[in-house]
Amino acid sequence: MDRRPISTSESSHLSRRGFFTQVGGGLYGAALTSLLGRDLYANTPGPARPPSDLLPRQPHFEPKAKAVIHLYMNGGPSQMDLLDPKPMLDKLHGTQHFQAIAGEIENLRDAGSVMRSPYKFAQYGQSGMWVSDVMPHLARRVDDIALIRSMYTTNITHEPAIYLIQSGKMGPGRPSLGSWVVYGLGSECQNLPAYVVLDDPLGLPINGVENWQSGFLPPVFQGTRFKATGSPVLNLQPDVSRPADVVTAERDLIARLDAVHKSRRPGNPRLEARISSYELAARMQLAATDALDLGQETQATLDLYGVGKQPTDSYGRRCLIARRLVERGVRFVQLYINAQIWDNHTNLATDLRAACERTDLPIAGLLEDLRQRGLMDSTLIVWGGEFGRLPIAQLPKDKDEQKAGRDHNKNAMCTWFAGAGIKAGTIHGATDELGFAAVENKVSVPDWHATILHLLGMHHEQLFIEMNGLNERLTGVNPARVVKEILM
Repeated sequence: MDRRPISTSESSHLSRRGFFTQVGGGLYGAALTSLLGRDLYANTPGPARPPSDLLPRQPHFEPKAKAVIHLYMNGGPSQMDLLDPKPMLDKLHGTQHFQAIAGEIENLRDAGSVMRSPYKFAQYGQSGMWVSDVMPHLARRVDDIALIRSMYTTNITHEPAIYLIQSGKMGPGRPSLGSWVVYGLGSECQNLPAYVVLDDPLGLPINGVENWQSGFLPPVFQGTRFKATGSPVLNLQPDVSRPADVVTAERDLIARLDAVHKSRRPGNPRLEARISSYELAARMQLAATDALDLGQETQATLDLYGVGKQPTDSYGRRCLIARRLVERGVRFVQLYINAQIWDNHTNLATDLRAACERTDLPIAGLLEDLRQRGLMDSTLIVWGGEFGRLPIAQLPKDKDEQKAGRDHNKNAMCTWFAGAGIKAGTIHGATDELGFAAVENKVSVPDWHATILHLLGMHHEQLFIEMNGLNERLTGVNPARVVKEILM
């Protein structure tokens, strides 16, 4: 192409044909530049191209934790009935408080008066932490945890509140916390997924699989669901067994064909993720089966988690599998409980106890097992839901106060951390005298996210992906601070 600049005399006598020739050349040039740009972008190393693999990457600074186990208590556990006792609820039980908090009540017609907790509290451990009698096993491990009583969120409805706690914004389409973690750090284990989800066999949580999707990050960073019983991943094993040398030859051929196919389609993250997932599946045929084989554990360990007993068997299996996964280098493991067992709008006196009976022993067992195996120094354990509950009663349709529960509350909730980098036996923050709102050392959802990333060696402002000229982050543009008061 003639790249000589057009002189003034030439431009003043440019013909119609010449004009369109120049314009056409420019359009062709732009198209060619775009195509070449994609190739160059696909093959040029450096920060311009976001990572789309699970190879281990250096953190921003020396991390305290190498892996995370997120015990997600979907539904909204009641803070004043579990970990934040309020004697004033006993004193004011039965008095009206509706007018003071009317703007914070979701189900106005069912709102009742101030309701005391149906459970008894006592202090435990050297920390003197108060714990309800429905969590007797956690009570034995309180000196392992750092309790935050002053966390809050910004929405009282499950779906947006769950999106916020999982992805940093109150809507779908964003990468989950686990996806951000493996995007930033990759994985130390190439034979298992970096991000594993152990959801409940009884049903998906609210927002379904969106809880662990990668959003606008490359698809390779989304969570992989494992089953706690039976084959861990559907269709993982072949229907017919073949000699090992045949399998090896087949995989080598497929790898070469994939490489050719990918070289002709550079810069395609979905294709790269699909190929990576098939390669990982081949490696997982042995690794995943081994990781989920609880038959390798002693009976004492199974008893520690409540495996083989009801009602703890299902959640206990998943807690034990979580330990086996982080032991093998999996970066992020997330556990869910079916439906909304913590969403106690009614029957608080029985249903909250039932939720604890399913989860309390396995969680305490996990903490004890991690410590016995020396994994507490490298693993971060996080417990909590999407919001808390109100100090007033929510009455059922028949208005039977014996069946009362509590409505959603975005102003106060409890969460706790344990493990790597955590100042065990710490109590951080406080709520008002009724447990309605956090008032001292408040912790926002962005603060919570920033603290998790910090413990993994990442600064929340430096972990981003460039999208449409913006640096998209887990914490967004919101101010966020690391809760250093709970850190060693």
